[in-house]
Amino acid sequence: MNKWYIEKGDQGDIVLSTRIRLARNLNDYPFPARLDAKGRQTVNELVRDVLLKGDTGTFGYIQMSALSRAQAVSLAERHLISPEFASHAEGRALLLTEDEAVSIMLCEEDHIRLQVMKAGLALHEAYDMADKIDSFLDSKLHYAFDERIGYLTQCPTNLGTAMRASVMLHLPALTRLGQISRLAATVSKLGLTIRGAYGEGSGPKGCLYQLSNQITLGITERAALDNLQAITLQMINQEREAQKAMLKAPEEEDKIWRALGILRSARLLSGDEFMELASTVRLGSAAGILDIKLETINELIVNMQPATINAREGRNLGANERDAVRAAGVREVLKEAAV
Repeated sequence: MNKWYIEKGDQGDIVLSTRIRLARNLNDYPFPARLDAKGRQTVNELVRDVLLKGDTGTFGYIQMSALSRAQAVSLAERHLISPEFASHAEGRALLLTEDEAVSIMLCEEDHIRLQVMKAGLALHEAYDMADKIDSFLDSKLHYAFDERIGYLTQCPTNLGTAMRASVMLHLPALTRLGQISRLAATVSKLGLTIRGAYGEGSGPKGCLYQLSNQITLGITERAALDNLQAITLQMINQEREAQKAMLKAPEEEDKIWRALGILRSARLLSGDEFMELASTVRLGSAAGILDIKLETINELIVNMQPATINAREGRNLGANERDAVRAAGVREVLKEAAV
């Protein structure tokens, strides 16, 4: 089965992906921070057994303690779990669909962190899928909920809907123009935040940014989604206009072809260099300068991350060895792409 990120969704030239994440806790159990190992295992198995008996999809169950460090971090690189979840395996488990569109972290900060991923801009579609699974779990497990402040969560900033909706944006032109700081200040006044690709505390790599809602209390899920959708569409239009202006210069098209040439011939590619070059080639693809599918670049961006390479190789590679494997993998994929 193809992974969700191999697809190209709506507004796919700018928006790589949409994610909906819901934080939930069971009414009959303390928050994970107050649970011992046995209590966490009980919660994990309870959620697992309920979900596997339902009709909300086919899930695999993964004990995080059974994974190598590289395998765990690779899941975080693919945005299936949080970096924090990957760093502490004890008492934690993951429910994951085969296409990796739905992942459920068990006993992270909250008992349940349910997330749905979709290609492109698909906020309402992703929410509907998450809501279906969420409603089924609530009917069987009974969430901790207060009529006044909504879903009860470990972190007070999640109270209310306990929903974080986000879109992954590729903004090379706005980045080059130095507009990201201005955009960040503007969207913060509208209840949103813009961060690096891996969320809070992460820097942008390959001109990838995560735009998400900040407010969860005193607002409905639909209102939060509509707000994020409207601001995302504005940013898409700004990026497209900036790209048109930027690409009028012959040297910008030259940069795109040079980036493709390096990716097709390099014998060593560090992670940072790869992301920079892949971003430039992705811009060329989106602008119609290169006849390379966006899905091809998107898949490379996912598969050529450090821990994902180590997990695929089954061992921890040294930096030079990993850079060589990355370069070889990129050459193999791009040699078949027509230009």
